Amino acid sequence: MSETSAENPQSIAVVTGGTRGIGRAIVDELVEQDYHVVVTYRSSEKSAQDLRDLLKNKVTVKRTDVSKQNEVDELFDAIEQKYGRVDVLVNNAGITQDRSFIKMDSSDWKHVIDVNLNGAFYCSKRAINAMQKQNSGRIVNISSIVGQQGNFGQANYAASKAGVLGLTKTLALENARKGITINAVCPGFIATDMVGAIPEEVKEKIQNGIPMRRFGEAKEVAKAVGFLVSKDSAYITGQELNINGGLLTH
Repeated sequence: MSETSAENPQSIAVVTGGTRGIGRAIVDELVEQDYHVVVTYRSSEKSAQDLRDLLKNKVTVKRTDVSKQNEVDELFDAIEQKYGRVDVLVNNAGITQDRSFIKMDSSDWKHVIDVNLNGAFYCSKRAINAMQKQNSGRIVNISSIVGQQGNFGQANYAASKAGVLGLTKTLALENARKGITINAVCPGFIATDMVGAIPEEVKEKIQNGIPMRRFGEAKEVAKAVGFLVSKDSAYITGQELNINGGLLTH
């Protein structure tokens, strides 16, 4: 693990895809709650170094492709060897490769499923193994409003995020008696790089369709995650927490 790791942290949290956007806001929230946070990234080296420089011994930042089981195993082996426990896992890493279904090829489909859904499976598998030994733990999966209602041009992303919801509910049932809670957060349109890449005229149309007439902020998602990993949420498991400005109300 990185030399930036704290030697004796109070609690250990793992946040995948945590160097930018929603993931970065979640890291800040967990650091504020006194977790030592192990943060993964795949390609944003500058963002990773910026995070190391800013938070220093409060975080460990490690390049990990969560779509590859061997890299996930290496990550958790190192965490367990150094710290002996995993208290929180936030499955946040995700990608998009948008195109209409008729134009979508198998590589577009597979890559998104591999990162967004299989990555959550690989990380949850290792985290739950550690948490069951501790009889305690929190997992929060970052899904999406797109996984709840679909979206044009995002069949792969919608399927992956709907799969995350099914995974969340099943794992919650299987681990409810083991002191582990497992929940999902479903953001709507949040002001991140992903939303920023949408053409302006499309963004305006989306924003006008949101009852609150604004995009959400990453820190608003992070605060929800912070609640779900806290002691105050001990009786909450298998749930979807929607953060979408009223765009979807079920």
